[in-house]
Amino acid sequence: MKPITFACQGTLSLTPDEIAEQILDLAKWPDFRGYVPIPGIKSAEFEVKTPNIIGIRIRVANLDGSSHVEEIVEWQPDRRLQLCIDGFSSSLSRLATRFVETWECQRQGIEIKITRSVEFNTKSLLVWPELWLISFILKLAIARHLKEMRNKP
Repeated sequence: MKPITFACQGTLSLTPDEIAEQILDLAKWPDFRGYVPIPGIKSAEFEVKTPNIIGIRIRVANLDGSSHVEEIVEWQPDRRLQLCIDGFSSSLSRLATRFVETWECQRQGIEIKITRSVEFNTKSLLVWPELWLISFILKLAIARHLKEMRNKP
C-alpha cells in the first residue's frame, strides 16, 4: 500500500550542526507542542545510545500519556537526517506500522532551508482515511515547530 507523505519547509539561521545538536539535546524535545489533537512532547530519554549516533533510540512520552520510540537511521547533519518512529503505545498502533521523518538541509546564503518530510506506513486500507487526517494535522504541528525554531534565539 502506498504510504501517506507530506513535507514542510522553513528557513533557519542555525547551522546544520546546530540543528543536529538540538535533535540530540533531549531537553529541547518538549519544544514540540503538537497541534490539537496531536499531543506535544512531555519528555524524551535515550533508550539506546550508540557512539556513531546511527542506531540511537529515543523513548518519547507525550502530553496525552501516549509514547513512541524514535530511532536515528541516517545522520549526515550537513545534508540529511532520518528518524524511524514506531513502538506506538496508543490507538496509533492500530493505524500505522511506522513513520519515517526526514530532515533535509540546503544552504541559502547565511540561512539553512529545512525540508521536514514524513512518510506514514498504514496498517490497512480501512484506516487510511483516519491516518490521512492525522497526517494533515501533524503537518500543521511540524510547520508551527519549524516557525518556532526560527524565532527562538
